[in-house]
Amino acid sequence: MRKTLILATLAACLATAACNTLSGAGRDVASVGHAVTSTADDAKH
Repeated sequence: MRKTLILATLAACLATAACNTLSGAGRDVASVGHAVTSTADDAKH
């Protein structure tokens, strides 16, 4: 029972960390997308 509780807690911590990592990666990709769009708009004018 104790091992199961420890493993469940560890799995929950890893899942939360992975979620935060993916969220940060998504923000990074969005930031690059905005920079490319801005540069393309500047090049048009």
